[in-house]
Amino acid sequence: MANSNLPRRIIKETQRLLSEPAPGISASPSEDNMRYFNVMILGPTQSPYEGGVFKLELFLPEEYPMAAPKVRFLTKIYHPNIDKT
Repeated sequence: MANSNLPRRIIKETQRLLSEPAPGISASPSEDNMRYFNVMILGPTQSPYEGGVFKLELFLPEEYPMAAPKVRFLTKIYHPNIDKT
């Protein structure tokens, strides 16, 4: 983990994410940019998305946590809160 320029908060949150992953979600930071994560979410049971595997990109901007992470679905998905970009 090349984390010399990262705020301590991002380092701690990344360590926690790797040591205590949320059920059905995996996220790993890029080796080239620790603000960029590859994410995979399994569709929740008893939902229209059950059985689905959804790949995403997540980026933490310089202003994080005052600015929200940027997320882009790589897997096509229909949801009213998700647009093409």
